[in-house]
Amino acid sequence: MRTEINFENFKYFNIDGGDYFSDAGAAMGVLPRALWENKINLDSKHRMKFNLNLGLIVTESAKILIDTGIGNRISEKEKEIYNPSDYRLFDSLKSLNIKPEEIDYVILTHLHFDHAGGIVSTIEGEDKLTFPNAIHIIQKEEWETAKSPDELNKAAYNFVKYLALLEAKGNYRLIDGEEEIAPGISVIKTGGHSNGCQIVKLRNEKTIAYYAGDIIPSKMHISLGITSSYDVCRKDTVKFKKIILEELVKFNGFLILNHDSKQQIIQV
Repeated sequence: MRTEINFENFKYFNIDGGDYFSDAGAAMGVLPRALWENKINLDSKHRMKFNLNLGLIVTESAKILIDTGIGNRISEKEKEIYNPSDYRLFDSLKSLNIKPEEIDYVILTHLHFDHAGGIVSTIEGEDKLTFPNAIHIIQKEEWETAKSPDELNKAAYNFVKYLALLEAKGNYRLIDGEEEIAPGISVIKTGGHSNGCQIVKLRNEKTIAYYAGDIIPSKMHISLGITSSYDVCRKDTVKFKKIILEELVKFNGFLILNHDSKQQIIQV
């Protein structure tokens, strides 16, 4: 199973942040259950396993993390709903001899709990920024939605729990649209799954890869017609899914699946 990609001037590593379980029907959206129930392992509550496949990019001058997972501040109610594993991000970074304070940037694909929950961690009994020296890169519209959600988005965000400390410390930068974070490493606003959802594009002259986030969270979601019920705009999800897949096919590139429990990186 492939877990890293070498881009010559930087390297991408898959980082294990743990896993959790969520409703399979919601994840598969409008696709009829009869078409997927025999292809997915379900637990007794009809939930499927979602891995937290985070990304780490190491360049000559920076270490960049993509998403933060659920974190270690899960409530008892959340444990009952999602049955999460232990938070494995710290151990995964340690296996690469990287300390949290060495992370320079954290790219948040969006601010739902399973991607932004690890921004703050309980460390020695105190809530602290997990990556105290990192600038957290977030789409402006996503931040504004998380801070003042409408009725459609209210249940999807918890600004006070996950983002208030980040705001107080000022360790974030809001962007609007597409931006290059470092040579060959760009973020692209897509919308679709959330108002300010963004994906990460990695490239050099020979290789291209997409960390597609929840636009294509698992291998089951590669088909254009399969979108999550959590998507706020299926039309935008399909639009960018098509763009991603067409470009990867053209250049024989890599698709990084952030929630797949069996494959993290596949060559398209």
